[in-house]
Amino acid sequence: MTTVLILGGYGAVGRHLAARLRQDGHTALTAGRDAARADRPVDLAQPDLRSYQSALDGIDVVVNASGKEDPRLAELATARGAAFVDITATASYIAALERLDPPRPVLLSVGLAPGLTNLLAADVHRASPGPIDVAVLLGAGERHGPAATDWTYRLLGDRFQHDGTAVRNFTRPRRFDLPGHGRRRLYRLDFSDQHTLTRDLNVRTRTYFGLDSRPATTALAALTWLPGGSHLPRGPHVPGGDDWLVLAQGHDGTTRWARGRNQSRGTAIVAAAAVGLVTGLPPGTHHLHSALDLRDLPMNQGIELHTPPPSS
Repeated sequence: MTTVLILGGYGAVGRHLAARLRQDGHTALTAGRDAARADRPVDLAQPDLRSYQSALDGIDVVVNASGKEDPRLAELATARGAAFVDITATASYIAALERLDPPRPVLLSVGLAPGLTNLLAADVHRASPGPIDVAVLLGAGERHGPAATDWTYRLLGDRFQHDGTAVRNFTRPRRFDLPGHGRRRLYRLDFSDQHTLTRDLNVRTRTYFGLDSRPATTALAALTWLPGGSHLPRGPHVPGGDDWLVLAQGHDGTTRWARGRNQSRGTAIVAAAAVGLVTGLPPGTHHLHSALDLRDLPMNQGIELHTPPPSS
């Protein structure tokens, strides 16, 4: 069993992760600025990260669930002998982490998207090598943490490079048949999984996004064309549910998908599995699909997985 420091440990994902790790027998220590709620007070806004460095004493694994994207977090943790797990979905930050040469393992693509989507796509690719489309549908009614909300909004109007072209977020729609949700129009979004998988699987992989609320999805697609849309007030809570669904589909229709309720809890389930394996990885940077098989995830504990039965 390991001692785990969770940055953002009392946030939307962190509190679920702390509970799950303790249930599994690990020592989970929450970290954050609020000393009344944190086991180890940490202020990641400090330029020298002094409180973070002090909090690393006796830590085996650091999980970054804070939304703070700073490669020094991984550098300092691994230099002190701790493995590092990050649940970020930001492609540029992941690229910065991949440029590190850490003395301990760093595990990326941990969560629902990226993370579970990587495992689904890798399983599709093993069955049917070729281009893959990934669908991510999240519940508009779930009260996501501020980091997740800000991540989505700041992509409005922005473009990313993929497959040799510039793609504007929330454009280039594609329709998917989504179990339990019918035929839905989803839009391209700069999740990091498509970049990592296109490289690692050597096939074109594209990620599409939508909310369970059709009007909310349409509104995001409209706001991406509004100058300054990413800086608009976040507005009232959007009606919707808390169901999520992620799906990977190959060029020939081969499909794998998973669903659950509460995106933060689903992310925590995948992150807990990552904690269980990261200390056994060699030094360097790894992605979840290179370290874990889809069927190794703990299912029926918040994640419902749909794959063909294994062949005899």
